[in-house]
Amino acid sequence: MRYVVVKEMTYKKKSLIKKKEMMNKKVLLSTLVLTMLLSTISFAQEVFNREILPIVTPEPQTYTELDVRNTTPPEPFNVTAPKDAPNVVIILIDDLGLGATTTFGGPINTPSMDKLASTGLRYNNFHTTALCSPTRMALKTGRNHHTTNTGSIMETATAYPGNTGSLPQSVSPLAEMLRLNGYSTAAFGKWHETAAWETSVSGPFDRWPTKQGFDKFYGFIGGETDQWAPLIYDGLKKVNPPKMEDYHFTTDMTNQAINWVKSQQSMTPDKPFFVYFATGAVHAPHHVSKEWSDKYKGQFDKGWDEIRKETVKKMKSIGMIPQNTNLAEKPEDIKDWDKLTDDERKLFARQAEVFAGFLEMTDYEIGRLLDAIDEIGEMDNTLVLFIAGDNGTSAEGGMVGMYNEMTYFNGVEEKVEDLLPLMDDWGNEGTFPHMAAGWAVAFDAPFKWTKQVASDFGGTRTGMIAHYPKGIKEKNGIRTQFSHVIDIAPTVLEVAGLPEPKIVNGVPQTPIEGTSMTYTFNDADAAERHTIQYFEMFGNRAIYNNGWFARTIHRAPWENTNLPALESDVWDLYYVREDFSLTNNLASKYPERLKEMQDLFMWQAEIYHVLPIDDRTIERTNAAIAGRPDIMAGRTSLTLYEGMEGMMENTFINIKNRSFTITSDLEIPAAGAKGVVLCQGGRFGGWAFTLNEGKPEFTYNFLGLERYVIAGSDKLAEGAYVVKVDFAYDGNGNGKGGTATIYVNDEKVGEGRVEQTQPNLFSADETADVGLDNQTPVALGVGYGPTETKFTGKIDKIVVEIK
Repeated sequence: MRYVVVKEMTYKKKSLIKKKEMMNKKVLLSTLVLTMLLSTISFAQEVFNREILPIVTPEPQTYTELDVRNTTPPEPFNVTAPKDAPNVVIILIDDLGLGATTTFGGPINTPSMDKLASTGLRYNNFHTTALCSPTRMALKTGRNHHTTNTGSIMETATAYPGNTGSLPQSVSPLAEMLRLNGYSTAAFGKWHETAAWETSVSGPFDRWPTKQGFDKFYGFIGGETDQWAPLIYDGLKKVNPPKMEDYHFTTDMTNQAINWVKSQQSMTPDKPFFVYFATGAVHAPHHVSKEWSDKYKGQFDKGWDEIRKETVKKMKSIGMIPQNTNLAEKPEDIKDWDKLTDDERKLFARQAEVFAGFLEMTDYEIGRLLDAIDEIGEMDNTLVLFIAGDNGTSAEGGMVGMYNEMTYFNGVEEKVEDLLPLMDDWGNEGTFPHMAAGWAVAFDAPFKWTKQVASDFGGTRTGMIAHYPKGIKEKNGIRTQFSHVIDIAPTVLEVAGLPEPKIVNGVPQTPIEGTSMTYTFNDADAAERHTIQYFEMFGNRAIYNNGWFARTIHRAPWENTNLPALESDVWDLYYVREDFSLTNNLASKYPERLKEMQDLFMWQAEIYHVLPIDDRTIERTNAAIAGRPDIMAGRTSLTLYEGMEGMMENTFINIKNRSFTITSDLEIPAAGAKGVVLCQGGRFGGWAFTLNEGKPEFTYNFLGLERYVIAGSDKLAEGAYVVKVDFAYDGNGNGKGGTATIYVNDEKVGEGRVEQTQPNLFSADETADVGLDNQTPVALGVGYGPTETKFTGKIDKIVVEIK
């Protein structure tokens, strides 16, 4: 065995040099802006300085002629894309590992991916950051996720550089670069790139999709959504899903994307388009109809251990992994399939069937989009970069899976005996499900770990397909060079014939940190160009350098408490060019090399703002603990009015783990009133104050498992009322119960117990709404959706106070 050690200059010296170079670049850019701007002024439209965006409009010609009829009109100035610049489509599937799809050797049918790969290239050494928001930010900017201030997801941002959740103006996204160079741009599906405190009506909207380079956006802003009842934005406006039979968001977003592409090409056939198509699938909730999930009946009865073995065998047979690849051992917490009970095997197999159906349905919808592009004759002139996973498959379903994913975020453990009766409904609109972690390990084969584990390829290495008939000669090829999601943006720029911009919207830019992958398009044996890459997520950290990989596993995805000290973490060392799946630890054999790699990580961690490392997870969802901005910080009351709806949890007053009151000034018409006065959350957790058959009613919905209902004794007749709900929290910790009392004009009309409350989160996508319940119902008996639940009286104002 031969190991190549590449000697680098002293890391400290390189760090100082890099910092000095960056400072010099910014000073140079600032002092030469005027000169560069002047150099762009030209009446020859084809002469553009594309390093400064937007491209500067030439000074208008002056005239001495009095009569316009005696002149020749000047040629209009229009910014157009470079000649022969292709359309660009980036497809991103959520939470999908390398070992899941048939395209890369897995058990789940993905015919659309298979078809695309058969006339393109598959990359088996492509990497992500191991988590949603960070991967998306890195993809859209070409910079490392800490450079974009996205050290973790938006909801766990902190006060520290590299983790603030606020994309700097010096890091412009690819979509803006393309838009300012003559492309039409559109994004569909999942976003998850807007700071949590910037999602209210007050904005700012700088980091929403339509201010990040996209002319069109149709999708959801957060990390996940109910596929049957999604929270959708069209641009900046919240919209209700269209009425259609068997509605599913993945179908809806595909319809929107197809309509936009066809319309754009119909109106401006000479203008290239950029489509970012990011599905909510296959992130939880795993929502899919039985039409799709039942296709896999019985196919996972053999269990995750056998599926892993079969996947590795298939991967080798199609050349996706080297023949000497070993199947990494499972994490100790994952039980052997043959040691499970019959009930466990029955439940877990059904969970995998639903996940597989969800993925195949998603593949079908992606196929519809690609077919539409082909139908209008644009497929040959379109660069498609298909990323089959923004990270590995998710193990956040815990050891037994979940009927309601919100239980995970609230520290409630679901049990097999409780889940068995729900099996037949798994995946339908009455569930918000996730699968057992053993399946995540299986679908991340041949690796050991999963999503969140940035120091294992099971968390970071996902399948990628490049398809570009005009620029890629080989069909059904495989590429093995190390690559990373930060390589996507520079690849697109190079294929489009565009330079990396130095100034965007007046702001000098941080240089792109990725490496274009075009050098691999027509040379399978090309020497690797992306040679150094750090990884870090919630304390799991690693460094890649010229075939060497050093890493430490700090925590499992299902571990959130009692974590070891960061200083005590043990590091491993691998030579991945001969050890694809990280099974041969060379740390004891090459201790000096390991030390060099650890030093290299610390250098990278310093210059890219990875330090200090923060391994906290759920507790960081609390803005006060995390230290990030919170528009409700310090507030003890919030006054609400009719029309205020779609308020996301991070921008609404936090009533959890404390006493609170809801005081409503209502006017009841002669016919009486019904509907929702105020609610937060939905079917899978939340609370609501309603008039049910005219009677005031307070419902606390604990994770969809139990609804506590406290009702007034009499209907409200015509007139004006002050109706108050007073919730007295028991105290002594989080998630405790309390007593709810209802008053009408200061007279007590109802009282009852709420035995337990949700300590951390009501919902990832359901909102707080005045006068209606936008999505799934918190309370029963008042209808479903914004029309049926609309309050039929008048709401003058509502005041929510916390104590």
